Amino acid sequence: MTVLDRRHLLTALGAGLVTAPFLTIPARRAFAAGDFQQRLDAAEQSGKVSGLHAVLVSKGGKLLFEHYGKGVNEDISSDTGDTVTFGPEVLHDLRSVSKSVVGLVYGIALAQGKVPPPEANLYEQFPEYADLAQQPGRDWLTIAHVLSMTMGLEWDELTVPYGSDLRNSEIAMEAAPDRFRYILGLPIVGEPGVKWTYCGAATAILGRLIAKSTGEKLPAYARRVLFDPMGFGPSEWAISADGEPRAASGLRLLPRDMLKIGQLALAGGAWQGKQVVPADWVKRITTPAVKMEGRSYGYHWYIYDNMAGGQRQYWFGGIGWGGQKLYVFPGLDLVVAMNCGNYRKPGREQNRVNLAVLSDVVFPSLG
Repeated sequence: MTVLDRRHLLTALGAGLVTAPFLTIPARRAFAAGDFQQRLDAAEQSGKVSGLHAVLVSKGGKLLFEHYGKGVNEDISSDTGDTVTFGPEVLHDLRSVSKSVVGLVYGIALAQGKVPPPEANLYEQFPEYADLAQQPGRDWLTIAHVLSMTMGLEWDELTVPYGSDLRNSEIAMEAAPDRFRYILGLPIVGEPGVKWTYCGAATAILGRLIAKSTGEKLPAYARRVLFDPMGFGPSEWAISADGEPRAASGLRLLPRDMLKIGQLALAGGAWQGKQVVPADWVKRITTPAVKMEGRSYGYHWYIYDNMAGGQRQYWFGGIGWGGQKLYVFPGLDLVVAMNCGNYRKPGREQNRVNLAVLSDVVFPSLG
């Protein structure tokens, strides 16, 4: 059983990414593709970068550079895969970057009048669990608390390793005969809206609300309203044993399509002149809803906005286990997408590789 050290990963992200002195976001400058490849080769040869399957860089909405490596194309459904040479036509797990995609899809459904708004009461959306709604304190929970992962429910998928141990809340949810009764029946341990708790159950609820309100399963609806309008290639979404999509971590996209998600967010929800996601929703999901150490969380998107060496360090994006990263740097008009296969490395090591690609390869190549 692999020990998935997500707590260390999230801690390292908060403490290290934007405040570390060795990572300085440069001013706007020209991009040198030749320098990029040379620097990347050196970083891989020195061991600073390992397990890199794909890195793509765009500036001003245009793809500037892409690099693909070799490795095991692991699928979250089986935790196994074949050794392949990655490329533009090879699907890759997004893991928890899937959460940020769901955040965008929810905004489209909201604009269509399909799903409840953030201020709506959570339990009113699930009349089939009226008995749970009657329990004290549950009337305080709203959709905004789900979107910001501040529900205040007893949930912990970080302390106990993933595998078969039901003390891990994610594993217990997957094993439950009714995952939504399990989620909505969890004890309330904190005031909603106060504390962020990493929670795949929140994304599962969003996926269920989309399905209930649109009459389409999350993968089909996302394909119709987001993926197809942006010209995506094939995609896959892992399905659990009960038939529910793994909304929080099951999406597989082509690397260029993952990059498009960041480009869309950078452009305020617009794609090739068409408003795919409402601009006000993109702004809302990338605006801090709850603060944490060294970072903030919006509506299923991370936000890093700190001062280091007298310079503002700001980006927003998605983070997935194994080294899946989607970085949006508005100040540089820059998007960086990374896929890695470091699933069995400690969280800090995963983050170190991502940092090395940024600090030793991408940023120095901007001038």
